[in-house]
Amino acid sequence: MAVLTEQELIKIRRHLHQIPELALKEVQTSAYLEKVIAGFNQTHLQVKKIPDLPTGLLVRVEGSSPKRTVGYRTDIDALPVTEETGLPFASEHPGVMHACGHDIHMTVALGVLSYFAEHQPTDNMVFFFQPAEESENGGKLAYELGVFKGQWQPDEFYGLHDNPDLPAGAIGCRMGTLFAGTTEVNIDLEGKGGHAAYPQDANDMVVAAAALINQVQTIISRSIDPIEGGVITLGKLEAGTIRNVIAGHAHIEGTIRGLTQVMIKRIDQRLQDVGEGIARSFNAKVTVGLNQGGYLPVENNPELTKRFINYMKDNPDVNFVETEPAMTGEDFGYLLSKIPGTMFWLGVEDDSQLHSATLNPKESSIEAGISAITGFMTARMAE
Repeated sequence: MAVLTEQELIKIRRHLHQIPELALKEVQTSAYLEKVIAGFNQTHLQVKKIPDLPTGLLVRVEGSSPKRTVGYRTDIDALPVTEETGLPFASEHPGVMHACGHDIHMTVALGVLSYFAEHQPTDNMVFFFQPAEESENGGKLAYELGVFKGQWQPDEFYGLHDNPDLPAGAIGCRMGTLFAGTTEVNIDLEGKGGHAAYPQDANDMVVAAAALINQVQTIISRSIDPIEGGVITLGKLEAGTIRNVIAGHAHIEGTIRGLTQVMIKRIDQRLQDVGEGIARSFNAKVTVGLNQGGYLPVENNPELTKRFINYMKDNPDVNFVETEPAMTGEDFGYLLSKIPGTMFWLGVEDDSQLHSATLNPKESSIEAGISAITGFMTARMAE
């Protein structure tokens, strides 16, 4: 097989869209990726499975006169979303959908790989088809397993995320933070249950949880520099069983977002402080669990990102857009904290947002993205 044509790319994308799988369960997806890659020119390719991360896949392209190893990462998992697009190639897996566009991500990566399989690059290249981006922190898992060692160690790493707010095929990027970092929040409040008619004999955790939720709203507005910004969303509250029983337990789940790890830790600490205050106020036990191993901010390397942006700006065939940081999370931030690199947006132009059951990216973005990426990498290797 030569370089993938637009028709072949669309066929691949639609098949991937039909077989979405959740984090660390991407068995069918991984097997299909391996099958497609097996059809490429194998002269300079080496494919490696990851025994302890079995749905992950590494592909190395040997350079003709390498000065460095250029890495490219794509994510392969989907979301627990029931698709509502009505497309003829909609998800065949009930309750699971590529609602974040990872089918587009994978197709672009395959297109870039097919190009360099046919046109041997100057530098070595490593492509990482990564499981578990949406949950389970697949990038961190892979790094901690030591998969990027020896000839598999990139000197610089690149990756994209599709963006429905940008025109199809546009490339968006910025210096500094592209995606926020995250902390997962789990709060448990323990009091004493009782009869609704005798509140004096109970300790109501519905009231305590309500007070905590209200108090949390002041953290961003009164403890954080408004120029820097941050987000706390408490999206889940469970308490009580029936209308005439006072709840002795409440459970809250949420997420913290910030553009730097320093900011996230500051918000984390203030949330701990609020929890301690509520515990004293209501004579309750309040446990604030913070998963600080959540997603790190995606902080683009200054030198590499300046080079990337300048190339895209100077290329008349690329519609480049300088973007603002997004409060969404992306686990590529962990890899960029270990290996310098750049993450960027690929416009897919749709009315629906990421994680929506009706997301339908424009497929014309695929070939445009491949062209921009192969052009940049070729130019980078010529330096």
